[in-house]
Amino acid sequence: MPIAEDPEPRPSEGRDPDGADPSGAGSKDPFADLVLDEEFVKGATVKEQAGRTRMLAARWKHTPPVDPGGRRSVNDRPAKAKRRFGRKPKLAVVDPWGNPRPRRRRVEWRAPLYLVLVVAVLLAAFNVDSLKFWYSTHYGYAADHPASANPVPTVGAETARPTAAPPKAAEKQPTVDHPWAGSPAEGWPAGAAGIDVPKDPQATGVFSAEQVAAQLKLVGDYLAAANLDPRLVAGGSPDAALALMDEKGREVVAKTLTAPSAQGDATSWFTRFDPREAIPVSDTVKVQGRISYESDGDKGVLVKTDVTYVYALRPGPEAGKRAASPKPSASRPAPAGSGTAKPVGLVVPAADAPGDTWTTRTIVRRVVAFRFYDPKRFRVDPAKLVIADSNSDFGNSACDTYDGYLHPQFDQFAPVGQDPTGPASDPYDRTKDLPDNGDGSCGTVTRN
Repeated sequence: MPIAEDPEPRPSEGRDPDGADPSGAGSKDPFADLVLDEEFVKGATVKEQAGRTRMLAARWKHTPPVDPGGRRSVNDRPAKAKRRFGRKPKLAVVDPWGNPRPRRRRVEWRAPLYLVLVVAVLLAAFNVDSLKFWYSTHYGYAADHPASANPVPTVGAETARPTAAPPKAAEKQPTVDHPWAGSPAEGWPAGAAGIDVPKDPQATGVFSAEQVAAQLKLVGDYLAAANLDPRLVAGGSPDAALALMDEKGREVVAKTLTAPSAQGDATSWFTRFDPREAIPVSDTVKVQGRISYESDGDKGVLVKTDVTYVYALRPGPEAGKRAASPKPSASRPAPAGSGTAKPVGLVVPAADAPGDTWTTRTIVRRVVAFRFYDPKRFRVDPAKLVIADSNSDFGNSACDTYDGYLHPQFDQFAPVGQDPTGPASDPYDRTKDLPDNGDGSCGTVTRN
């Protein structure tokens, strides 16, 4: 390996051209008696540099080395960084060998967020109608219908006969998304919660307070089975309601199911719709009514009920066909208290989309009395119902069809035949008694 400089020359050993010996030793070698043992090495004060060290030293005399900024000694402190905008400078972190340590990665929050968004989009895609309903309920409908900012006030079951009809709500066309729009029933209770049952009944006639309470419960169960059972309303059989009747009453009502006529139609007892023509929007039925009881004067109990049921319906697959060509099963006029198929005061139809499909409502008011006889004097089953009297009124149902179903009119389909000629009535008005009989005319309803 070449070296940068030659070492100092040895003594001339008497070979000076002038014949002089600078060392004064003559021709004798001054290192002849030198012994390079361990003691000599340890006692040396000057150590010879390695060849590479001498080479680099000679090179750096002319070309100083450039610090690449990489490795640093653990004793070297990083240069102080200038602070900007009051923030603490970030100093480099090195390991014991001077290598920079990798900084700890920050927690990545974007990936979980993107995952949540993807899941939400997928769920929305699988349930578009529900998402549309939620959006229209919280944003869209209120924006399109400013009056919805002031909804119909919520009311409970009535405890006594009202003195005035419910106030009129802002006129809106009901749809699948908003089946109760424009109806005072929007604020009514749903289902049996809308029927007020006397609390803490008293002993009456020959019956104790506990027996009267059981009779009131039996009546409530019948009203629910005859008017609120979703399977029955959707066109099913009223088996549950029939099972609560006494044997004689069950035989009479069964004939109205097998052979309905103007003199006896099942709709006088039960509420149901032909699924080919009208389909309930949901299982929700808005209800307003009350139950009361008194002595029958013969040591028994007379239970009276007065309840209005409001059903929201959408068109069935044959609704248009039946509206254009109705086929009444009898030509006799409607019984007293029947409603009409032509609601008034609604607006122009909209597109027939799932959430915007036009719906309608049918309002049924039933006034029914049940008698519980003294079992010691009469041969009766105390666990069965005896219907003493029944009267019904229908708002928005065909007047001349007797087939055991109610037939509402949808505004999407123009009704055929003559316009109703009877008087107009408010089906939500519960201030008056239902007439026991009438002239059989078919009238109109002032609101639906």
